[in-house]
Amino acid sequence: MKMEQVALAFNRHGRSSADVRRGDAVVEAGNGLAVGAPAKAGGADREPAKAALVPSLLAALYKRRHTMLSAALGVLSLLLLLAVWHLGTRYKIEAFVRFTNIPTPAAVFESAAKMLSNTRFQTSIGISIRRIFSGFGIAAVLGVGLGMLIGRFRWVRDLTFPALEVLRPIPAIAWVPMSIMLWPTNEASIVFITFLGSFFPILLNTMHGVHALDIVLLRAANSLGARRLALFWHVMLPGALPHVFTGLAVGMGVAWVSLIAAEMISGQFGIGYFTWEAYSLVNYAEIALGMIVIGVLGLLCSGLIRLLGRLLMPWQALRTAETRP
Repeated sequence: MKMEQVALAFNRHGRSSADVRRGDAVVEAGNGLAVGAPAKAGGADREPAKAALVPSLLAALYKRRHTMLSAALGVLSLLLLLAVWHLGTRYKIEAFVRFTNIPTPAAVFESAAKMLSNTRFQTSIGISIRRIFSGFGIAAVLGVGLGMLIGRFRWVRDLTFPALEVLRPIPAIAWVPMSIMLWPTNEASIVFITFLGSFFPILLNTMHGVHALDIVLLRAANSLGARRLALFWHVMLPGALPHVFTGLAVGMGVAWVSLIAAEMISGQFGIGYFTWEAYSLVNYAEIALGMIVIGVLGLLCSGLIRLLGRLLMPWQALRTAETRP
């Protein structure tokens, strides 16, 4: 068999003789021919792939530029706060704000390293987390449920809202003596105070969400034969969810304020009691450590609420992305 015959055979399958001579190695062996693999298998394809990799990475970074900028600004704000703290304690600044007795960041970090292995400190954090989720969970269920009913039915509003408006201005910390008398244990009284702190923001925001719902949606659901329970579950609740999660976020912040105040006054464990005990023992580093732990725990709880909101309201993320410049 000649070289021309091999080229002709390959031409019948759609390949030119030039391609055969350039890409294939024809080896004569005995009575037959063996067609080898291309000399540079995939080499020409890898170079365009490498060239296309950089633009794709740049495009991905450009799409996430807002997220990256937000993260960078957040880190910068924390670094600025740490720098002010460090400089104020290093040079003992006394201009309106006195840094004389404030512990340095290094002292607080050293105290944190010791307390991480302290069983009492770990127990205090665990008890505070249990209390916050107990009080806040009860407030979320009752606040959302009652807010939906008050926002939907006028007779429920007339029956309950005046009494709630009388109780709402009373600070949660003012309930500490009364709650000690109302409940049989300190644990129940602290959970009750935490519940009070978060209940009213959740209730009012849920009511506002129901009132802000477009009446056309309710009429359309009624015209399609939706029953009352389906109307609540499939129309009113999804429509009010943005306001509900606003109330949950605000309520979580107030719940932590109420919890820490209750633990300082009537608690025996908890991160609030730990901070107050450190103040009584004039341990300034542990005071700052307790405050930092409270801030971190509050941040994590708020982040958990925001994450849950994104999962339940994916359309909100799309709307936010559309409104960004």
